[in-house]
Amino acid sequence: QVQLVESGGGLVQPGGSLRLSCLASGSDLSINVMGWYRQAPGKERELVADIAWGGLTNYADSVKGRFTISRDYAKKTVYLQMNSLKPEDTAVYYCNVRYFSGNDYWGKGTLVTVSS
Repeated sequence: QVQLVESGGGLVQPGGSLRLSCLASGSDLSINVMGWYRQAPGKERELVADIAWGGLTNYADSVKGRFTISRDYAKKTVYLQMNSLKPEDTAVYYCNVRYFSGNDYWGKGTLVTVSS
């Protein structure tokens, strides 16, 4: 059983920064891809960024140049550094982890609110 524990959400002013973290605990085979998705009110869940085994990253066009995803293999943790935040970044952010076993897990979500 794998659990994902997210942290780092909150309220921030436009132009500010936040750092999200997601720790994967439990047993499974090695982690393949770790990523962050978000869902704003009334919208579908969308990929924000992900990082594969070996370090290949993928970003949504809307966050390129502002967000940076990274992972600590030993700690089984993925981070999302969010800079120059905009009101349109307001959403619930979900951590997603895909294992080489084929299993796919989701966190419960952490709310990010960008508002003055």
